[in-house]
Amino acid sequence: MRDGRVEFHADEKFGRLSAFAAACFAFATLFAYGPAVHAQVVTPLVPPSSPPWSSLDVFEPVPFAQLWARSGDAPEPEDTPVKTRQQPGYESPGLRAGPWMFHPSLSGGVRYDNNVFASGSDKQGDLATTIKPSLEVNSLWERHGIDLQGSVASTNYRRFSQLDQTDANLRLRGRIDLWHDAAILTSFRTALLHEGVGSLTSPTNAAEPTPYTLNSAHVAYWQQSGRWAGSVGLRSDTYNFGSTRANSGSIINQDSRDGHIEAVHGRLDYALSGGLGLFTAVEGNRRSLRGTPTQSLDSAGYRGLAGVNLQLGNLVTGELSAGYASQRFDDPTIGTIEGPTYRALVNWSVTRLLDVHVKAEQLVTQAAETVAGGIRADAIQVGADYELRRNMIFSVGATYERDKFFGLSRSDDVFSTLTELTYKLNRYSTISLQHQYFRRESDAVSASYDKHEVGLNVTTRY
Repeated sequence: MRDGRVEFHADEKFGRLSAFAAACFAFATLFAYGPAVHAQVVTPLVPPSSPPWSSLDVFEPVPFAQLWARSGDAPEPEDTPVKTRQQPGYESPGLRAGPWMFHPSLSGGVRYDNNVFASGSDKQGDLATTIKPSLEVNSLWERHGIDLQGSVASTNYRRFSQLDQTDANLRLRGRIDLWHDAAILTSFRTALLHEGVGSLTSPTNAAEPTPYTLNSAHVAYWQQSGRWAGSVGLRSDTYNFGSTRANSGSIINQDSRDGHIEAVHGRLDYALSGGLGLFTAVEGNRRSLRGTPTQSLDSAGYRGLAGVNLQLGNLVTGELSAGYASQRFDDPTIGTIEGPTYRALVNWSVTRLLDVHVKAEQLVTQAAETVAGGIRADAIQVGADYELRRNMIFSVGATYERDKFFGLSRSDDVFSTLTELTYKLNRYSTISLQHQYFRRESDAVSASYDKHEVGLNVTTRY
């Protein structure tokens, strides 16, 4: 029974046992493919992208098999993920104007950080406030579609004003329906962002956030035919980094990281049944960065994955995949970073009130000139969401990361935890309380530190 939260029928018991077995298999698979996974590379646990938009993110979990299992009826709220379920009376209403739907929101929060400069010896704490207005606009046309998302986030510190930053982000997505089961998908983004002090790619000994602009264009062709679905696409990202300031007061120039990245990708999915699908995805890239007269940061590489999509009723969903990745840097001191790779995301609905998530990933990236040229990051992220009440969610998560630097004798171990309590006052407003702990242990003594952050956020939306 729903209110008692303990009764279920025999067939449900069998389903729970099957889910438990599947989850054990998922955990075993995740740990079998490599060391661990990544706190600063693994993104937050979020629901998978829905087709066909998933064709723009070929490595995101995409359960195409679910397309053949649809009953035509929307699932009940208790059969959707705890974190994102829309309970009756708490849905965001939005504003409609003809064929357009507008969703404005305003977030404000206060956060205390006990180590704002990510120092291992001289910890300085400060209080910061953040204001973030945002707007999402969606078309309601029968054919074709446009999604526009924009936001500005301004953070100000009480004591250390040099840490103040303002991020702005604007993204436009378009879908051109060629016919019923084929479309051209586009995505354009422009953003002003900052790398936080002490983050993986931040310059060593930076005392201020590192500003940079990102301009991105992405186009893909997607088609579905029977049990098959596939896509091919092109992406171009252009980065322009500003300078930051070191603890000593000197200027750290980051022009060497300016440049652009081009990538071509493809993905193919096949639905064996309504609950099981197979897929393969591959992406090739060329990274052309400015570098310095003594060190090139240019590289070329590829990444390929193959695996399965799972949809075991409403109990276990996700994707498990493994493959191979290689990134060859022009600079011989960095060389080639290659080897087996993996990516996985599993959501296990232990009960209708409790979800457990596991995400694992390996990535290759490049860091600041003051640190190294190439990094292989492995990480594993485990989290849980529990519905205390229909409008109150308690979430916990932990991430372990292993960073291996190339071009420098350095390895880092990173551990972080996140605890959050979210309370929905009504369909217009939400309050959340967060605590995050972060610790980095590095062969480079100056890069080792730990910190606690406690924050309170309020969001109003329409």
